[in-house]
Amino acid sequence: MRSTQRPTDEPSRDPAEIAKFAALAGAWWDPDGAFAALHRLNPLRLRFLRDIAAAQFGRDRQALAPFAGLSLVDIGCGGGLLSEPLARMGFAVLGIDAAEDGIRAAEAHAARTGTEVAYRCATAEALAAAPGRFDVVVAMEVIEHVADVESFLCASAALLKPGGLFFAATINRTLKALALAKLGAEYVLGWVPPGTHDWQKFVTPREFARHLDTAGLTVTDTQGIVFDPLAWAWRSSRDTDVNYMIVARRD
Repeated sequence: MRSTQRPTDEPSRDPAEIAKFAALAGAWWDPDGAFAALHRLNPLRLRFLRDIAAAQFGRDRQALAPFAGLSLVDIGCGGGLLSEPLARMGFAVLGIDAAEDGIRAAEAHAARTGTEVAYRCATAEALAAAPGRFDVVVAMEVIEHVADVESFLCASAALLKPGGLFFAATINRTLKALALAKLGAEYVLGWVPPGTHDWQKFVTPREFARHLDTAGLTVTDTQGIVFDPLAWAWRSSRDTDVNYMIVARRD
């Protein structure tokens, strides 16, 4: 069920970014299309989340649906690339996105696959202003597309229950990231459409941690992500110069 009301206090909302991804809504589930890099990245992101959440909540990560009974919101869910596999892990998943076209694509795909995921067109601030809190909040590859990082993270943190976990992934603001994640990925390799990212909106791990601390969360791990050209796959690393994931907890 989608909300048609739009609160006025949504500082993280960026109309230009929303329009950019709305125009690509039909490509979300094409493994060779505009979101091919995310398709390749998905297994690593899911393992990272599964392993840490299993330890935090005392779940058997090898179980068929280890997170049954736990709630999760996927902020900036797009077409549902993470929402669907997380639902199959047992989470009760709500996917939200500010782009209505992306939500429609997510709903259509979930209907085709028979995956139980609830979707809503909303921002983090709008959801935080409504009742309901979650065991896990996920914001993967989102923060570099919002207009107000502090507002976005404060709203995301407010959605967490005590003892809950916040997971995010983004791109570091380094010259190396400018060369690889911006110029290389967009204009040389063509992994993502040109103009997808603005290097100035990238967030360093130190900045990210500071915002999370302000929001009342404690960072528990920061994991780098690097691309292995020989295996043609992403792998975890201590190198956070380009891509990284971060997890924080509400005590």
